[in-house]
Amino acid sequence: MSTETNISALHAEPRNGTAERSTFKVLLAVSICHLLNDTVQSLLPALYPLLRNTFRLDFGQIGLIAFTATFTSSLLQPLVGLYSDRHPKPYFLAAGMGITLTGVLTLAVSPTYAIVLIAAGLIGTGSAVFHPESSRVARMASGGQHGFAQSIFQVGGNAGSALGPLLAAFVLSNGQSSIAWFSILALIAMILLFKIGHWAHRYRLGQAGAKTVPIGNHVTGSVHGRRPTFSSRKIALTMGVLIILMFSKFFYLASLTSYYTFYLMDRFHISVQSAQVHLFIFSRCCRRRHHHRRANRRPLRPQIRHLVVHSRRASFLHASALCQLFFGPAF
Repeated sequence: MSTETNISALHAEPRNGTAERSTFKVLLAVSICHLLNDTVQSLLPALYPLLRNTFRLDFGQIGLIAFTATFTSSLLQPLVGLYSDRHPKPYFLAAGMGITLTGVLTLAVSPTYAIVLIAAGLIGTGSAVFHPESSRVARMASGGQHGFAQSIFQVGGNAGSALGPLLAAFVLSNGQSSIAWFSILALIAMILLFKIGHWAHRYRLGQAGAKTVPIGNHVTGSVHGRRPTFSSRKIALTMGVLIILMFSKFFYLASLTSYYTFYLMDRFHISVQSAQVHLFIFSRCCRRRHHHRRANRRPLRPQIRHLVVHSRRASFLHASALCQLFFGPAF
């Protein structure tokens, strides 16, 4: 009887007004930190015209900067996530933002192209450390509404990705040294993430002290800790399809955002600041709307079908834009 009472209380906890407000504050704070992190990350493509003029770079060298940042931020994330799954480190959140802060300051004072590459790698590494643990904290603070929590978390990231180029257009008027102003965003995020990490640490201690609830409950989202009934082959196939779809999506997005400003300046003879504003508009249009209630209830197959159609259309646009950039408008 006691066990049933405790489990019922656990189910009722998300509906408790005080607990719900507390977890929503944490969720909102994580989303704001996601916004700040992705603002700094999206700053890099907006800096390419400035870096090209400062260091006399060609398109290949700019592509290497983009590759360095993307390689570190993308390919290191699974490794960080795997490690943090086995050894949870809530304070990795603040540490990751500290690495990003170091990268921003290094980029602001970089005397050579090699140091620029190191700074890009630091910014990417900070993002790789930030995302796995912040996504886990967002799920902890979901109160069982995982679709809603993920939507709030992603809204911050999407807003930040669009906001970076817009801020760059107005903040970077004094040249490379003005990049240091963006370190303020990273510092604010570090302070918030340290407090969020402390909350996550106390949450884990509370989970470990609960005798009637499995410790891994915040990961599975189930009181009974049920394991999935899918075969390993089906899980691997599904993950493979999703990885291919995400790769195709971000392949053309990374290609366009890296060279979009140069295309506008060359084709329409606009200023760097105007090109950065257009990059903001383009980034904003590329971000899809999130419907948290539909995400919780809508069948998965239509969503995947929509993603495939979206990827095909965007891939065509990507190919057309790149052909015009490299082969001229007559293509």
